Amino acid sequence: MIRIYKMNSLSDEEIFSRSEEQANVAGTVEEIIADVRNRGDEALKYYAEKFDHAKLDSLAVSEKELEESVRTVDPKFLAILSEAAENIGHYHENQVRSDFVVTDRPGVILGQRVLPLERVGIYVPGGTAAYPSTVLMDAIPARIAGVSEIIMVTPPNKEGKVNPNILAAAYIAGVDKIFKTGGAQAIAALAFGTESVPSVDKIVGPGNAYVAEAKKQVYGRVGIDMMAGPSDIMVLADGNSNPVYVAADLLSQAEHDKMSSAVLITDSEELAVQVQAEIEAQLKALEREEIARVSIENNGKIILVKDLREGIEAANRLAPEHLEICTDQPFDLLPMVRNAGSVFLGRYTPEPMGDYFAGPNHTLPTLGTARFSNPLSVDDFVKKMQFSYFTKDALKEDCEKVAYFAEKEGLTGHARAVKVRFEGEEK
Repeated sequence: MIRIYKMNSLSDEEIFSRSEEQANVAGTVEEIIADVRNRGDEALKYYAEKFDHAKLDSLAVSEKELEESVRTVDPKFLAILSEAAENIGHYHENQVRSDFVVTDRPGVILGQRVLPLERVGIYVPGGTAAYPSTVLMDAIPARIAGVSEIIMVTPPNKEGKVNPNILAAAYIAGVDKIFKTGGAQAIAALAFGTESVPSVDKIVGPGNAYVAEAKKQVYGRVGIDMMAGPSDIMVLADGNSNPVYVAADLLSQAEHDKMSSAVLITDSEELAVQVQAEIEAQLKALEREEIARVSIENNGKIILVKDLREGIEAANRLAPEHLEICTDQPFDLLPMVRNAGSVFLGRYTPEPMGDYFAGPNHTLPTLGTARFSNPLSVDDFVKKMQFSYFTKDALKEDCEKVAYFAEKEGLTGHARAVKVRFEGEEK
């Protein structure tokens, strides 16, 4: 059963701690990456058979296989995928940045170019749960950014096939190439390339501990989006909230993973007790009851605060991945929120709206990293390049100042690179 705490009775560590199993996978991942670098496609096929029990003749998903899979998808779901893609696209189009040029100093032109990455890799889990929503959330911003080629990797099933819903999402989102490989080996393939899988500039997408560790180890060779951990949700709710809704929202994240975290913060002891009972009742109806129950019992918490302002302060300290504000006037509290991945406002904006359909991205900072990092966005698929231009007269005006600055840092070569252009000229 989820436990109830009072904010002033426990330390931050006791209130915000999370039970986490830290798997020591670094050595295994290092070996897999080295193997893929050495043996390429052969290694990927070996791991597909070892881990996914799939014997593959080809790693690539062919056009024929893609088209046949899309035709098998429930038409209603295909229509919903398409509408979700439109919502996601419309939201992310507003994130596009423009080049700029500054010309307010005579003889000086300064500027910035915003350039799309040439090729990105998207990792899509395909194990106990397949997430076509991840395909949309990762591929659509990349396409809007102008990425030239989007490569997707996802593990196959025992028959060597990819989940048709994932393939349908890839088709709708405009993924260019799809390969049947998962785990650390897929990350290695994207980072270093194989005979079939091209190397990429950046890798995005969630995965298990092996995938996360592999992304960590290849960072520097390629860019990555973030080091994602188990999902978490915080619901800030007042006494007028419906306990049935609140319990359901907490369980929507608890069912993800045994290490997921679901926290309710409320100023109503009555609501706390009602939600506690509702969670027990609703757990029994979940297909993933076992996972959700472990998450709730190990990491779930209900925290009583004196008022919602104190609740917002607690939220800012925890920096949740998802924050729901369940009040009649949620926009009054929004300016106080500083640390959260994505905020869901009001009594009728449950977190799953963000997972699937609303438009904002669902790839979010976890484990408190919302204090300093961002949701996945178009910005993750571009790079910025600066440029400067000085005429001779403009450089001459600043020459002595720049040289003096450089000499203060003991870098006389820097100073000379500026001054040499005017040696022999009259002062």
